[in-house]
Amino acid sequence: RRPEQAPAAAATYPGLTAGPRRGLARELSSDAGEGFSVKDATFAVDHIKVNWNEQAARSARSYLELTHFSRAGLIRQLESDSGEWFTHKQAVYGVTKAGL
Repeated sequence: RRPEQAPAAAATYPGLTAGPRRGLARELSSDAGEGFSVKDATFAVDHIKVNWNEQAARSARSYLELTHFSRAGLIRQLESDSGEWFTHKQAVYGVTKAGL
């Protein structure tokens, strides 16, 4: 993959799945994902227009469709390194917007 392709690849991800900035950069730089260098993936994520609060809300709603969470539990899930990797502020916004 050429570095200049990274922003276009990044721009396709937010519309397909809810996910945080760090998760998107990780996906773009993963051998199982797009295979860009970490530098190029980070550049791409920094240069696309994404409302990360709204992404957190979409992710929160998706979790609530699948299972039951307490407000605190869903915030922890959205913030977790093994979950979604949203910032605390984004997670709180998302959970609130999802109705918890």
